[in-house]
This record gives sequence, structure tokens and C-alpha cells, in this order.
Amino acid sequence: MPLPQNNKEYGTKEYWDSRYSQEAPDTSFDWFKSYADLATHIRLLIPDKTARILMLGCGNSKFSEDMWEYGYRNIVNIDYSAVVIEQMRARHGELRPDMEWHEMDVRALSFENASFDIAIDKGRTMDAMMTSSTSVWDPPEDTIKDCTAEVSEVLRVLRPSGTFLYITFGQPHFRRRFLTGPHSSGTRLEIKELGESFHYYMYVLRKVA
Repeated sequence: MPLPQNNKEYGTKEYWDSRYSQEAPDTSFDWFKSYADLATHIRLLIPDKTARILMLGCGNSKFSEDMWEYGYRNIVNIDYSAVVIEQMRARHGELRPDMEWHEMDVRALSFENASFDIAIDKGRTMDAMMTSSTSVWDPPEDTIKDCTAEVSEVLRVLRPSGTFLYITFGQPHFRRRFLTGPHSSGTRLEIKELGESFHYYMYVLRKVA
């Protein structure tokens, strides 16, 4: 797994295209937590297995595959790396033909308004955009713009009762600002602290009437 020379590269399309091009097509990598680790929470938050689910920054993670095997068959995966999207489409096309794979930027989704029930960002997309910041206390305007654009776009494509799940090691005093504010009006945020000796967080942003 080729590592970047500095963390800022995690936020660039060029790094990910290069990385996936150098990895074997059947490589998989899950950022810090697998579906098995989160299954209890996911099943409670998504009781309807027919829910239309948008997986943001899917990479070559097995998270969607494992959800599909559990019975969630309406999953749409996006990533801005065309390389990994082609790899995943080839890997799952015959075994999981109902699963969709699209090259797309989370800051400018091409889906129609109110077309998903659930959106999931598991420790990659927003976190990667934050790597351009040298200070978690005072992120640059570009980082704030990118992260709030993701949230705005996600809320646009979620249905009126939809939910955005963001799973990260990022602590609430660093992440809350990106999930609340004028760009996320009409929502309610719940924060779940998970783990024991080393905590991580599940931010549950629900659209409310």
C-alpha cells in the first residue's frame, strides 16, 4: 500500500488514482472499522433493508459488500477515483449486479434531489478533505468550504426523513462545525461515542420536518 509523502495527499484525486493503480485489483482496505464492527449500530439505524443507501468515498472497502451480503441490496457507491470505481465494478458486477458504482465528487453529486434514504461516510471522504489543514482548531477556508459542501449535497439528495451517518475518530469539538449551521438547517444531530480504550464517533444527522 503506497503511502503519501505528506498527509495532504490523502485529499487529492491524483494520490488515490496512483495508489489504486499500483494495488492488485482484488485488494481491499477498510478505514479503521469494518461492517462487522459496526453491524449492531447499522442495523438499528437502518432497519429497512430496502432503503436506498449512498456510500460516499467507497474506495475498495468491503463495507458495501458486507452490507449487501446481510441483505441491503439497494446500495449506490461513489468515489472520485475512476480507477477504483472500474476495479470495484469489475469485481462485483456478476456477483452483486444490483450494486451501482459511479465516479463522482461528494461536493457536486449528480443525483436528483430526495433520492436516497441513507448516506454513509465511513472515515474517508470528509476526513481526507481535512488533511489539507495544519490545525484542527483553525482549518482553512477551503477545508471548511469542502466539508460543508459535502454535507449540503448529502442533505440535498436525502429524502425528507433521510439520515447521514458519518463515522470517524474525529472528536465532536472538531467535527460538529461541519455538520451544523445554515448549510444543515432542518436537521437534528446525534453523536454516539463508540469503542472502549480508543474512542471513535458516529455522527447521526437526521433530516426533520
